[in-house]
Amino acid sequence: MVKLNRIYTRTGDDGTTGLVDGSRVSKSCPRVAAYGTTDEANSALGVARLHATGDPLAMIIRIQNDLFDVGADLATPGNDWEAGAPQPEWPPLRIVQSQIDRLEAEIDAMNADLQPLNSFILPGGTPLSAHLHVARTIIRRAEREAVAAAADGPVNPAAIHYLNRLSDHLFVMARHANRPEVGGEGDPLWVPAQNR
Repeated sequence: MVKLNRIYTRTGDDGTTGLVDGSRVSKSCPRVAAYGTTDEANSALGVARLHATGDPLAMIIRIQNDLFDVGADLATPGNDWEAGAPQPEWPPLRIVQSQIDRLEAEIDAMNADLQPLNSFILPGGTPLSAHLHVARTIIRRAEREAVAAAADGPVNPAAIHYLNRLSDHLFVMARHANRPEVGGEGDPLWVPAQNR
């Protein structure tokens, strides 16, 4: 359980921040960028949530909770997920395969209701779809930053896989939110060279 009694500590005034293991790093390090962008994506999903009901709302709520798990994972140095690695006394919160599997199952279920694409999609459509596209692109950046962090030190591969799958999930959910059956007008499609 997390308990926050005080919001400001002044410990970050020198440009550093604390990781879960108590170590301090620069706020510009790749690991901090990755979990910071994950938090940004979570905030974008909070806006999308204003326009969601039913199953999409339930999925967004689950994803927002998972993104806190991703942030905790990225903020925890170590390689405890590797076979034979020393295990800490208190197991850190890590993304696990079942969270990725759930995203894949939801993608498959939503995709079953969609027509195949014959062009790239322009972000937009319903308010829910437009906000999901914003969150999707932020997640793509979080994924790139997590990959950069992994080049700098150990990062749980499942956290990167989760971010990769989540960007696909949000793309399909955005398409799903544009269906005429739910009040959308279909996918806004890219028309190459339309304005030449």
